[in-house]
Amino acid sequence: MSHQQEDDADYMANEYDMEAMDDDMDDEFHGRDVGGSDSDADDYDYTNNKMQDTSAAEARRGRDIQGIPWERLSITREKYRQTRLEQYKNYENIPQSGEASEKDCLATKKEVSFYDFRRNSRSVKSTILHFQLRNLVWATSKHDVYLMSHFSVIHWSSLTCSKSEVLNVSGHVAPCEKHPGSLLEGFTQTQVSTLTVKDNLLVAGGFQGELICKYVDRPGVCFCSRTTYDDNAITNAVEIYNTSSGALHFIASNNDSGVRDFDMEKFQLSKHFRFPWPVNHASLSPDGKLIAIVGDNPEGLLVDSRNAKVVSPLSGHIDYSFASAWHPDGLTFATGNQDKTCRVWDIRNLSKSVVALKGNLGAIRSIRYTSDGRFMAMAEPADFVHVFDVKNGYEQEQEIDFFGEISGLSFSPDTESLFVGVWDRTYGSLLEFGRRHNYSYLDTII
Repeated sequence: MSHQQEDDADYMANEYDMEAMDDDMDDEFHGRDVGGSDSDADDYDYTNNKMQDTSAAEARRGRDIQGIPWERLSITREKYRQTRLEQYKNYENIPQSGEASEKDCLATKKEVSFYDFRRNSRSVKSTILHFQLRNLVWATSKHDVYLMSHFSVIHWSSLTCSKSEVLNVSGHVAPCEKHPGSLLEGFTQTQVSTLTVKDNLLVAGGFQGELICKYVDRPGVCFCSRTTYDDNAITNAVEIYNTSSGALHFIASNNDSGVRDFDMEKFQLSKHFRFPWPVNHASLSPDGKLIAIVGDNPEGLLVDSRNAKVVSPLSGHIDYSFASAWHPDGLTFATGNQDKTCRVWDIRNLSKSVVALKGNLGAIRSIRYTSDGRFMAMAEPADFVHVFDVKNGYEQEQEIDFFGEISGLSFSPDTESLFVGVWDRTYGSLLEFGRRHNYSYLDTII
């Protein structure tokens, strides 16, 4: 992945931010009308000192889910959507990869809905530091989600609509526990590139190879490590898992071409594998025997988790990949690529992918399966999240359409909620969706 960090903010602002997009958009869009009557003040809740959220009831009455006042603008939502589709520039390492991949993609039926809009929370701002890394939102229950907001890891409760700071890395962070291999001096002003939370363990990875571990139910940081002092040291992804014996581990994928396994029972590095190219994402199979490896190479790898011996190459993508995820059955997994496709693979026949699924605007930066395996969601860099019906061969798709950079997406462990982080200077927020059930009375359960 690109490690020219200094260009990231400008790239995202120029390519994605609604404030910088279409010249036809009124100043009213961002609340800068001279008279002030059409400003965001109309959408501000002074009682609670926060931007007004959008509820499901308000959306059913016609309010835009992001609170964008289209009726006051000189451009319609439909026209602005068309402009975005026409003008968006997908970031590619291999020129024209998005166009070349289209012929392989499955034509899906999109007039379906698996998850209904529940709430848009504008008082919690999800942010991004690297334009290619979009794993910064994690749900631990249907009401609890963790996300990055500038230098803070924030916990958001959708039940109480309240937020709290879990970790602040703007200053000095050092472990309060002593463990072999832990960097006791800690870090200063860590720029978090990736995040994961599971079983009360939070792991944040940084631009300089930093790893910060904290149990969210305990005060202080428990473990700090710098994986590498390589100049190209960005921590691209982290994934927490439980071994067959129940021990808590996590895998860190790094731009130095390494994948490292940390044992959080012993607080130390247990495995270190090296690959021929920077690793952007690694996913462990549910049985713990295989790892899907993707990175700065069109061809991915499926390797043995014990020794990194290559089981099979993964040939089909034509650009660099940044996402991977396993289906709970352990037989299939998915990879997301800058060629605008997500490919699904079956370990019983890896000669080619089972299916290729197409995005609208750009790279597939994040992929998640529900814990029951019924649905898979994939996120583009901006504007679109796609939810597929896995049970019916990925042929049916719900397309969630909004405006803004996507910082991450996460299903809750019980599959009842889907959270999407939206990064935008004005309309940044956290979108929440609830699983649709056959019996309407279930939708009333909070």
